[in-house]
This record gives sequence, structure tokens and C-alpha cells, in this order.
Amino acid sequence: MANTLKFGSGNWATKEGSTLAYNDENGNFKPLPFDFSRDSSATVVNKYGLIEVVGNDIPRIDYKDDAKGALLLEPTRSNYSASSELPSTWTYTEFGSGSAGTITTGKTDMFGGTNAVQVDFPSDAENVSILFGSSSSGLTSGDTSVSIYIKLVESGSKDVQLRCNFTSIVNVNSTEFTRVYLSGTKTSSEAFNLKLRPSAGTSSGGFSIIVCHPQEENGSYATSYIPTQGGAVTRLADECNGAGNADTFNDSEGVLYAEISALADDGTNRWINLGNGTSSELGVNLRYVPTSNLIVAAFYNGTSFSCLMSTELNSLTQFNKIAFKYKENDFALWVNGIELDTDVSGATNAPLSQLSFDGGTGANDFYGNTKQIQYFNKALTDAELKTLTS
Repeated sequence: MANTLKFGSGNWATKEGSTLAYNDENGNFKPLPFDFSRDSSATVVNKYGLIEVVGNDIPRIDYKDDAKGALLLEPTRSNYSASSELPSTWTYTEFGSGSAGTITTGKTDMFGGTNAVQVDFPSDAENVSILFGSSSSGLTSGDTSVSIYIKLVESGSKDVQLRCNFTSIVNVNSTEFTRVYLSGTKTSSEAFNLKLRPSAGTSSGGFSIIVCHPQEENGSYATSYIPTQGGAVTRLADECNGAGNADTFNDSEGVLYAEISALADDGTNRWINLGNGTSSELGVNLRYVPTSNLIVAAFYNGTSFSCLMSTELNSLTQFNKIAFKYKENDFALWVNGIELDTDVSGATNAPLSQLSFDGGTGANDFYGNTKQIQYFNKALTDAELKTLTS
């Protein structure tokens, strides 16, 4: 049994157009790069907890959830909060009978720059609005998500309201920046804004917050921050595929292991495929499917399924350790240390030559986070699979 492909687990090597998997059998390092593309710049949270911008076709290793990092793959999105990096255009307005508060620019932001603002809510604030540069948005309908980085100046717990035609109360309880989110369906051109409204169940005034990097995007969940300076900006989709070759993988038996999380449980397909890049879903597949929290493992020989099994996860947006063993008449799906499904009938006769974060030919892209991928060119024992996924 040989571990012929390793990817991630804190060992990251990226450059323009590729990110590196490898085979180190017998102490002999052999690179197995994924081809990577994204025809725009993008942001990522680095090891120091700051946002940084990376250029076109540079893979992103995101450290916001784990010190070892994870490969971040996202769909195309646009930020319609058109002045997210121009806080001098943001305004503070008291609509009620309370006292006027203040907004102070030049505070340290998530880039380590000075594009954050401090908002001082007076003790009798009644209906205060922080508008991020415009009262009207280019996004007027459909699924919408808004987000902002926010922290308290002094420790405590306070509620504020996010508003974007639809509204929600969010709690702020840290003096460190936390990104807060709101998603809903938009029916007007109202721009994203933040409010303090005691009459709507939020906290009374008399406290201060610091905010930066507002984002309003078209989708049912928020994605990584997209800076804007006077107009909407689009970040294009990530694509990552093609690692390995016919010598890396065994057509007749093996184990594909992945430690992954999806960006959202939103009813879309998100696949990882081990095939040959010429036929959709050929070979070994791990799939997040439209059914909520369902993981599917499949072996498709090009004309029929030799194996098709599934199990429900506690949450597909949390990291899960998943292993799929394939061997003639011996298939098994393990998740987080437990064998959850087996199949004792089916042939394994599909050509395997590359690993991709999609369905094999470009569709069903895996949008999510990947801490690691491993491939073994022989079927593992139950004890080995338990250890691997625990």
C-alpha cells in the first residue's frame, strides 16, 4: 500500500497557475501539480489574520479557520457596495429625536491599512443609520448576502441591525474584528447599511464600534471580501484540476481521502473526481449533492455505477474527514472515524489518471475549503480507514 498523492495538511506550495500535490514514495519527492485558474485578483485571510490581495491565477490558502490553512475555491461574485474602500464617503445619520453621534475615519482595517471607521453611538441614539457611500445599489433583486467586519471599542455585548431591503439583528461581542453576515431576498435598490434601532429590539446607544470592508453580493451566502473604490467589482471563479497521472492511481483498487467543507448547504452539486478528464463523472467521485447535508460516494465505469452510496452528515459546511475505498466487490464509505456504508457487489474497471475539484470535465465545481487530499493505490484495512478518518 502506497500513499501516492498528498495535498495540503499544512504543506502548501502555490504559484501562478498551479498548486502542488506530491508523491513521496520511498523518500523520492515527485511533484503532482494541479492546474489552477482564476481570471481576476481575489482576497484571502493570511497566517497573520489579515486580508491580503492575490493576483490573477494565484491559488488562495485561507487561514481564517485553522492554523494549517485550507485551499479556498469560490464561484464568481460581485461586490455591489461600491465604495467599500472609501470610508470618507460613508455617512452617519440620526433619523429619530436622539442626539447626533460621530463617525471617525482613519482606523486600522483588516488589511492593516486605515480604511476602517469608528462609530460612536450617543446614549440616546434612536434610529441611526451608517450608509456605506450610497443609498442605491446596482443589485435590486434576488438572493443577496451582505457582510461587514465589526468590533467593539470596549468589551461587552451589543446588538446592531444589518439592512439591505431585508433586515436582521446581529450581536457584536468582541474587541477583535469579526465578520458578520446577513442573507435574504432583495426586492428593491436599497443599499447595504448598518443601523442602531432600540425600537426594533436592538441595544440602546452609549457605545462605539469600528467597522470596515462592507460587501453586498448576489448569492445566498457570503464569499471572500472584494474591495471596491467607486464601482462594483467582480471576482471570477476558481478552477483547480488535473493533478496526477496514470502511474499515480490504481484502476482496480484504492482509497480517496478528503478533509473538506462546502461553502454552503445551498442545494448545488460540489464534486471531487478521480477520473481521466474526458468523461463526466467517470471513475471515483465524492459528491455534495442538492439534498441537504448528504455526501455521496460513487464509482462509475463510464456506462453504469459499480457503486453508489451515501450518508447524511451533521453539517457539510463543517470540516469532515471522508474516505472512499474501492475494490472489486468491496466498497466502503468512512466519515470521521465511522464506517457508514458498504457495497459488496461491483466491478472496478475505469481508467484513472487525474484528480479534479469538479465532476471530471468542468461541471459541478467543488466550491469549498480543502485542508487535505490523500490517495492510496491499494485498499486499506478497516483499522487503517478508522485511523485515517479519526
